[in-house]
Amino acid sequence: MKYYLIAGEASGDLHASHLMQALKRRDEKAEFRFFGGDLMSAVGGHRVKHYRELAYMGFVPVLLHLPTILRNMKMCKQDISQWRPDVVILVDYPGFNLDIAKYVKAQRICPVYYYISPKIWAWKEYRIKRIKRDVDELFSILPFEVDFFEKKHHYPIHYVGNPTAQEVREFLASMSSESISKKPVIALLAGSRRQEIKDNLPAMIAATAHLTDRYEVVVAGAPSIDTDYYSQFLKDSTARLVMNETYALLAQATAALVTSGTATLETCMFRVPQVVCYETPLPRLIGFLKRYVLSVRYVSLVNLIADREVVRELVAETFSVDNIRKELEAILPGGAQREQMLRDYDEVHQRLGDSQAADCAAKQMIELLNQ
Repeated sequence: MKYYLIAGEASGDLHASHLMQALKRRDEKAEFRFFGGDLMSAVGGHRVKHYRELAYMGFVPVLLHLPTILRNMKMCKQDISQWRPDVVILVDYPGFNLDIAKYVKAQRICPVYYYISPKIWAWKEYRIKRIKRDVDELFSILPFEVDFFEKKHHYPIHYVGNPTAQEVREFLASMSSESISKKPVIALLAGSRRQEIKDNLPAMIAATAHLTDRYEVVVAGAPSIDTDYYSQFLKDSTARLVMNETYALLAQATAALVTSGTATLETCMFRVPQVVCYETPLPRLIGFLKRYVLSVRYVSLVNLIADREVVRELVAETFSVDNIRKELEAILPGGAQREQMLRDYDEVHQRLGDSQAADCAAKQMIELLNQ
């Protein structure tokens, strides 16, 4: 069968590559064409566009790059029409992907499957109307999404397990003994986009400056960002940058400062105590919106899965160097919150389960397509 996949960022590239591998194991004649990254390219098939050309975040960057975004959408739609796949598989990235879903459905080209569902339970819940209309099958990787989609919105979905949990387990099983540092490590995961890094990394570095006699502070470089971009933040610091070694870094870290996103769950799966740090513009306004407008109480996947505060979230008006420093010290060895956080991580692991997400999703996709 012919599979057309669209992933718009680094985490999507990772998850989509594993799904492609699982599809190949079950379908010897699988052909792939995709918008994605290097990991998907390594599996095989034809890459139409790299996700680096798609990933714009925030109102102003999107506005400035709107012509490029529209050109990419047009190219994607034309490419799908010409290639005529058996299925289009969308991977997160809802702003782009839901528009593609609408087109594919309207043109009656093929079924539309969504792997790693849009997080509409947090923001833009009205998108459920578009999902019901344009998405044939939705595959969820977060257990709490089942109640949201099925009980609240009466839209049946497939929970296939969590690929992050699977990927971390596989990494730990195959990990080498090579060390990132001779000192204990504090890991800084400041996001995968330039704006996130600009907003969060300087405060993270400042909050760890007093610990550099005992710890090495190591920044996890995002695969979509050039090393030169990090230089402006590291030039007056002893923090060190490592590229494309996030899992190796987390496997050795004592604690971490993490920008909200998949990285919070990855850090949990490596059992590294963490503080979630996310600076926002207009912090008081965003703090108000978080309390009274957003549909969820938390921004980190760890807390959302546990349905309570397992890791401290410093967002909007609570984000400051002093607060980051205070919360970090509480999760370092001997800190007041460290052991409790590690115990709470066990509950998160249990809720995610042991399913092989990519294999489970691939099996169900092929069965549905063959019906």
